[in-house]
Amino acid sequence: MVKPIKTEKQYEEYIERIYVLLQKNIKADSKESNELEMLSILVKKYEEKYYPIEKPKSL
Repeated sequence: MVKPIKTEKQYEEYIERIYVLLQKNIKADSKESNELEMLSILVKKYEEKYYPIEKPKSL
């Protein structure tokens, strides 16, 4: 079961799982494609919070 990311270890595990899923030939609307989508959303939110990318400064 996919849960919100609360630790760096959990974040790394989700990244690894995303990598594994991306190596497969997943069919749309399958259990694995839904898992990939959920993991991707959670990782994105975690990265936005803990690894923010600053907006570029104008010249």
